[in-house]
Amino acid sequence: MTRVFGDPVEVWTTDGRPVRFVWRGRLYSVRRVLEHWVTTRDWWREQQPEAEVTGEREFWRVEATPDREIGVYELRYDAATEGWMLSRVWD
Repeated sequence: MTRVFGDPVEVWTTDGRPVRFVWRGRLYSVRRVLEHWVTTRDWWREQQPEAEVTGEREFWRVEATPDREIGVYELRYDAATEGWMLSRVWD
């Protein structure tokens, strides 16, 4: 079962890959990357369609842990805003 979030997270990267992130005040260490993919922005959903919107969204599905319990988390990086979000969590 997955839960959908849209929470901003602070992410540390090494060679472009997430290695740690803070979500809701807890530090998570990425143990391994399960999947990585890139999509283009949904230009048809933009508030100002005439404005040129550039950038892509990178998704990283990772195994991570704040302590001993390992979970699966989906992180999203938006190149246009240079911001990270936690998109999903698997139970």
